[in-house]
Amino acid sequence: MTNKDLFFSDDNAQAILQFQYQISCQLLDIHLSGLGEDEYSWMPAEQGLHITFDSGIWRADWPDSENYDIGPPSIAWLSWHIIYWWSIVLDHSFGDRTLQRESVPCFGSAREAIAHIYQLKNNWEAAVAQLSPQELHKHTRTNWPFSNKSFYELLAWLNLELMKNAAEIGSCRFLFASQKQEND
Repeated sequence: MTNKDLFFSDDNAQAILQFQYQISCQLLDIHLSGLGEDEYSWMPAEQGLHITFDSGIWRADWPDSENYDIGPPSIAWLSWHIIYWWSIVLDHSFGDRTLQRESVPCFGSAREAIAHIYQLKNNWEAAVAQLSPQELHKHTRTNWPFSNKSFYELLAWLNLELMKNAAEIGSCRFLFASQKQEND
């Protein structure tokens, strides 16, 4: 396969991105379905990214690096991470571009986090559905996490981020289930 083979016509690109998004959403649905509060708050290791209740507010850890030695994230943190990047992308693509990480809500329960994720999903789908094919080629709505890229490229990044986070939630659920089985 050559680099030339990787490029598609506009019609194909939009259809492929929609297909990727649908698969990513299906994987997310699978891994969020039936998620219990005990799984949501479980820490897969002593050290890792998690959420904490501080001064009456749930807050997510923020890593100083992305090195493996920071430890694995909890499902609570992964759920917050989905809420974080989806909230920021929505604000920076369709809002006033002022939302910062510290203002992104963090939830202490799986039920609340899942409801917020699906609200963001609905908001995203409604916002993107209003864009014309010409707008998908423009750079004007691509302001975070990068700029000077077409909105198509932002859509592709979002699909990858969603798939990655959904898979990480699934992996954590597999670990939780196997550990629970060992302890029973």
